[in-house]
Amino acid sequence: MALGRTDVPVRFEIEVELASKVYEYVIAFELPTGFKELRVFEEKLVADGKPVFTREVAQVLLSKTHEKAAKFLIDWHLVALPIIQEQSKDDPLLIFKQWLGRMLILRPIPDLIKGDSSTETLQPNLRVTDLGAWFSGLLAYAPAAYTKIDEYLKQVMPDLEDIKRPASGADSRSLVVQFAQGSPLVNLSVTFEDLSDGEKCFMICALVLAANNAYGPLLCFWDEPDNYLSLSEVGHFVLALRKAFQSRGQFIATSHNPEAIRRFSDENTFVLYRNRPS
Repeated sequence: MALGRTDVPVRFEIEVELASKVYEYVIAFELPTGFKELRVFEEKLVADGKPVFTREVAQVLLSKTHEKAAKFLIDWHLVALPIIQEQSKDDPLLIFKQWLGRMLILRPIPDLIKGDSSTETLQPNLRVTDLGAWFSGLLAYAPAAYTKIDEYLKQVMPDLEDIKRPASGADSRSLVVQFAQGSPLVNLSVTFEDLSDGEKCFMICALVLAANNAYGPLLCFWDEPDNYLSLSEVGHFVLALRKAFQSRGQFIATSHNPEAIRRFSDENTFVLYRNRPS
């Protein structure tokens, strides 16, 4: 990353309401003359108008919310937020860092998602290749989340019967999706790996909805959620996400698909384009 002018810092700001408090986080970087790397010029976290910590270049000042005000120096190339230790479960630092850490940034590639897991997580990776670990972590954190997952999936896959997690090794489990078809009903078990790309995206959507309900509010950024879906499915898919995030959290999507874009109003849609060279 390079700055066009060395005397103008690059500034990033986040403002979010959590537990009835408004949090504001600001960080600015600069590239002084003679420097080869960016350094932190300014950083601060404010909760309901009260500073939690402020920082100018290397000097960090902790507010009195941490028992007493304190100052310390930090390498000017390091960000202070992840380094400062929270003091309690009600510490604004912990609340904001948990929200920031659980932010969902998704660009899934269904063909790479197998459904196996040997760990648990509440923070899936960009490609969602750890979906099995996310599924396990979510149910370990909030077992009732399965109801939310099942509720959504049965809307888009009416023949869904159950989702199982049988052991696939000494310390690992796999996801198996069971369908019921025909009359009389015939059960069909399909490993997650063998689901279609669209069905895998439905599962990701179900986990997003359940996660926002279980440990939100979350900020979910999904790059082109309409990928891998048929045209008839795009509208319902995007509306389900928008509806779930109306009362808590925030959903942001990018898309080139007119059907997906139409599911957003003009007031909350940004159109980005570039002129073609003549």
